[in-house]
Order: sequence, then C-alpha cells, then structure tokens
Amino acid sequence: MSKSISDTKGRQRLASADQRRLGFYLTLPTQILVLFIAVFPLLMQLYISMTDWTPLSGLNWTRAYELWAGFANYRDLFDDDRFFGALWRTFLIIIIAVPIEFLLGLAIAMLFMEEFPAKKVFYSALLVPMMIVPAVAGYMFFLLFQSDGPINQLLSLFTGSKVAISWLSDPDLALAVVIMADIWQWTPLMFLILLAGLLGVPNDQLKAATLLGASPWQRFVTIVLPKIKTIMIIAVAIRTIELFKIFDTLYIMTAGGPGVATETISVFIYKITTLELVWGYVAALALLILVTLSIVAALGMYLLQRNKSRASA
Repeated sequence: MSKSISDTKGRQRLASADQRRLGFYLTLPTQILVLFIAVFPLLMQLYISMTDWTPLSGLNWTRAYELWAGFANYRDLFDDDRFFGALWRTFLIIIIAVPIEFLLGLAIAMLFMEEFPAKKVFYSALLVPMMIVPAVAGYMFFLLFQSDGPINQLLSLFTGSKVAISWLSDPDLALAVVIMADIWQWTPLMFLILLAGLLGVPNDQLKAATLLGASPWQRFVTIVLPKIKTIMIIAVAIRTIELFKIFDTLYIMTAGGPGVATETISVFIYKITTLELVWGYVAALALLILVTLSIVAALGMYLLQRNKSRASA
C-alpha cells in the first residue's frame, strides 16, 4: 500500500517537472525577447556612459571604448550646476503639483460618492482634460497665457484697467503656469483612481458609523482612510514618477525658458542630447534617473507591502 502511494507521488512529481519544463520552453522566446528589449539597451547605455563618445566623433558606437573616460561623466554630474538646477525645478513641480492634485482629486471623489443631478455629465466633463494629448494641452495654455491672451483679457475686465502680464516670459511666473497646466490635466486621473478606491469601501460600515453618531470627518478617518490607504499610495507614486518625466506640455509652453527657468530633467536631457550631442554624459545622467525612479518605486512597493501586512495582522 505504501509502495503504491510512493509510486503515485513519484509520477506526480515527474508530471509536474514535465509541465514546468514545457512551460519554460513555451515561454523561452518571450523571455529572450524581453531580455533583449530590457537588458541590452541598459548594458549599452552603461557602456556609453563610461566613454566620451558622440555621433560627431567619427566612430561607430561599438568602438566607443577608444574614447574611454571611466567614471568621469558621473563625476561631472555632481559638478554641473545646470543639472542640479533642473533637478531642483523637477522636484519643486512634484512637491507643489502632486499634493494639490491629490487633495483636489480626493475632495472631488468624495463629492461623487453622493448622488446629485447631472452626475454623469459632470463625471464625463471632469475626465476630458486627461484625455487631451499633453502637447495639445501645452499649446492651449501657451495661448491662454500670452500677453494679449484670454487670461490677461479676463483680468483686465475684472480690474477695469489693461493687464499685460508676460506670464511665460517671467522666470517666476512661467513655472507657476506649467504647474497649473499639469494640475488641470492630471487631477482627473487622481480623482479616478481615488474614486475607485472609495467605491470599494463597505457601505454598511459607513451606515453603521452614521447610526452610532459618527461625524463625516470621523467616518473618513476611522473607516474610509484605512481602506483606501493602498490606493492613495499608488495614486501618489504614479503621479510622482510621471511628473518626474514631464516634457511635452512644458516644452510646448516654454521650451525650458525663459533661459533655464522652467528647464526640468527631461528638457535638460533633450537639449544636451539633440543640441550639444554629449551622449556619454547623457547616458550617465539617464542611468542616474533610472536608479532614482527605481528607488521611488521600491519605496512605494515597500509601503504597500507594509500596509498589506498591517491590514492582515
């Protein structure tokens, strides 16, 4: 009897091993393709970042080793004031825009938890901005904030005197306009993600808390907030990573100007890649950004896992 059971288990193990082997062979082409798509460009970028190679050097990229520079490009990054300026402006946009988008998105999502007339119409209208191509949104704000554009005309109407503010030519105002454009376009995404989380909150718990005399704020803090904490982390992480790469809207509006007043990391990389053609330096910078975003993503995953562990405990 025990021998029969042992033989059955042995056959099951062999069948399971055969299935794993078959699965490996079936997915092997896809794994090779993914390896080529992901790993090869990364290794190539690491290789170029260790050289002073450019398209103007007269050498094929495979011979970039003839212009070997070691870690010089990485050292140059830490001595580049323009790089740190672009990094600071990128973080400044993130620090201002993401919290505003989050709070507005959460407030609107809370409003949409209640029933009111024409709810579907307002819902559709709210989602329109994020459906617009970022370059088109940038051009819209570029026209709105011209010296003789609609915004100044509206301000002139309210003040009773002619207003001709050079929004996009002023180093202090241009960045504010870029932030406004991003908030206008991407608050709906934050609203959509948070609304999905709010709809998952058990309605019977909210009703029970209401019957027990809990105020709306108490219901939000004790019931809603713990339930949507994971969704909130996801929403903030997505917008932080995407805003770190802001380019289309900003470049159409200001091209990083005036001067470098609105030059973010993406615009900085674009300029030194296409205008200055310093590709070894660009490769080093891009790898640094990849590491930074990976750390942000890892931190987000850690927070999600910790929140999940606490919830299960």
